[in-house]
Amino acid sequence: MRLGIFGGSFDPIHHGHLILARAAREQLGLDQVLLIPANRSPHKPGAKSATGHDRLSMLQLAIEGESGLMTSDLELQRPPPSYTLDTLRRLRDQHPEAELVLLIGADNVEKFDTWHEPAAIQQLATLAVLERASGAPAHPWPVVRRLVEISSTDLRDRVASGRSIRYLTPDRVCDYIRQHGLYRNE
Repeated sequence: MRLGIFGGSFDPIHHGHLILARAAREQLGLDQVLLIPANRSPHKPGAKSATGHDRLSMLQLAIEGESGLMTSDLELQRPPPSYTLDTLRRLRDQHPEAELVLLIGADNVEKFDTWHEPAAIQQLATLAVLERASGAPAHPWPVVRRLVEISSTDLRDRVASGRSIRYLTPDRVCDYIRQHGLYRNE
């Protein structure tokens, strides 16, 4: 089995994430893509965010009925910060026969050498890069490219200023954000 690992803050999940997850599954021949919300990224220590529970709930709503995409609360179960290496080690224990394919955003390529034990990460998983905007730096890994210019930051800003996020994220996620009062200015 080839298992894609797609981690991130997913704050909130949007169609850009979903399009890339599906494209990665198809282009890389992945049996499943596991979307894993980070507890707290070590690269975003002071960022405001929805709770882990809210982000996981939005992910579950976004992929409901979508074959080949699954969620995991693996990183939410551990105390922060979330290190990719710890997640991969746990997944290796859970899926000893699987080939793990770590999907990283193109924005992380230049910083990959600053991650916690990048060499150990590459021993546990094959890397593939998700590009959703043009102009990614050079790297040696396979690329899944779908030019989708949607960002979670923009969605949070839109909600905070009272603008619509419809068509940028699944309707069920829009409803969840509204019902739970997420991302509003206090």
